[in-house]
Amino acid sequence: MKERNFRLNLALIVLIALSVWWAKDRLNPYILRVLNTAAIYIVAAVSYNLVNGVTGQFSLGPNAFMALGGFTVALLMLPLPQKEMVYFLQPLIWPFNSFSLPQWLFGLSLILAGLVATAGAFIVGVPCLRLRGDYLAIATFGFGEIVIVLANNAISITNGALGIKGIPEYSTLPWTVGCAVITVLFIRNLVNSSYGRAMKAIREDEVAAEAMGINLFRHKMLAFAVSAFFAGVSGGLLATLITTVSPSLFMFTMTFNLLIIIVLGGLGSITGSTVTAIIFAVLQELLREVEAPRTIGPIHIPGITGMRMIVFSIMLILLMLFYRRGLFGKGEASWDGLFALPGRVREFFERLRRKEVKSWTRTGIESHDQ
Repeated sequence: MKERNFRLNLALIVLIALSVWWAKDRLNPYILRVLNTAAIYIVAAVSYNLVNGVTGQFSLGPNAFMALGGFTVALLMLPLPQKEMVYFLQPLIWPFNSFSLPQWLFGLSLILAGLVATAGAFIVGVPCLRLRGDYLAIATFGFGEIVIVLANNAISITNGALGIKGIPEYSTLPWTVGCAVITVLFIRNLVNSSYGRAMKAIREDEVAAEAMGINLFRHKMLAFAVSAFFAGVSGGLLATLITTVSPSLFMFTMTFNLLIIIVLGGLGSITGSTVTAIIFAVLQELLREVEAPRTIGPIHIPGITGMRMIVFSIMLILLMLFYRRGLFGKGEASWDGLFALPGRVREFFERLRRKEVKSWTRTGIESHDQ
């Protein structure tokens, strides 16, 4: 069965690769932009779910790690002539003002972005991961605000609030989808390993997990560092997709978007984060009509910026009220479940038939008694 699942996973990866190869030159730029955005959201959301869902630690700092990754890739990949044009307020510091990586080293820049974000995770994680619950959330939220404030004021590195513009558009569909597949496979294997089982034990009961010999800080730090690495990669992909990066791009709204995705999909579910990230990216574009101005007869309704987030917030509230588990709960899609689906459907209809037969029999007996 394991060999069968391995072959099916390999076939699925090949199918995704062929679909990407077909789509990158045939779909229009708008659809490609939506697909790229969805893939980047998958990388960010699945990695974020490792901390909040699998390990059960309430972190509010993924926007900071994405910012670190985005600025790292921008500084490494921005051409030298463009650096001279962008940094007119203050000159760019050494060594970034003396080199620029070629396009074929874009993968290396993403890895370095992940490592810079991981370094940031260690800086904030060592003191903060000894906290629990709301205290950890407040500490990581504060770290995110610190990063944004530093980005606004470190003009010789980030160009301040103006940001860095003219970044080459290297985030093509093969890059974004490839990173999404690698992220999902890596985190799925991590969750299914002994480390992942320890993280789940920490989520369920930290006291019991520690009593069983699990090193709480080590496993929390592992989840935090892995999550930060892929968050940094997603930030680098986003910067080279929209060709500009600024502190405003990585405000707390980014964390709120990711929080909506993982809660709607189900905390702890990689499948849920993946599916909901795609739905979120598509809905973001479809709901642009909500923000557009409208004229209904004599009534003119002006466009209101941010109405999309109100819709997402209402969806989140309704889900918390009526379906707290999310769309997938903690469940995962699997080949075993897919092959067992026909049997479950037959069993479901068989139960319905039996209930109908019992109902008919009971009705007949009651009418006979009368």
